[in-house]
Amino acid sequence: MRTLVLNAGYEPLAVVTFRRALLLVLAGKASVIAEDGDPVIGPNDILGRPSVILLNHYIKIPYRQETAVTRRGVLRRDNHVCAYCGKTATTVDHVRPRSRGGEDTWENLVACCLRCNNAKGDRTLAQMGWQLRFTPKPPRGTYWRIRELDRPAPAWSEFLDSGSAA
Repeated sequence: MRTLVLNAGYEPLAVVTFRRALLLVLAGKASVIAEDGDPVIGPNDILGRPSVILLNHYIKIPYRQETAVTRRGVLRRDNHVCAYCGKTATTVDHVRPRSRGGEDTWENLVACCLRCNNAKGDRTLAQMGWQLRFTPKPPRGTYWRIRELDRPAPAWSEFLDSGSAA
């Protein structure tokens, strides 16, 4: 079971195991905000199984100018929707093909379905007569640094909708 860790400012910081979360709570470093599932029964105590905890002290996150470009990140940014036809995307495509000088950047990579990717090949959008459904941009915020937020637990939704997930 996973537990969402929120910084003292309520922004998502990490996802840890519930055991690690319990240790943070018992050590007085965090407070439980939401519980989920069966309680944890110890020799002296019965504790709720935390699904969201809040750190008592603010942790400064090292500032990184850019988020590294990955296939998984591009699919996640585009919500697994093809940038050309709008169907479910399973692969990534270079808007400007690599054979024509296109680079692996957030602005040049989009999620794409296999059919559109095969049809486009190494041609440009102008040659195909296609248009992108949106302008690709690099993702922002701490939300993108936490891989486990690809599959958020239902109990986390109210804590992720506060603007940090956009």
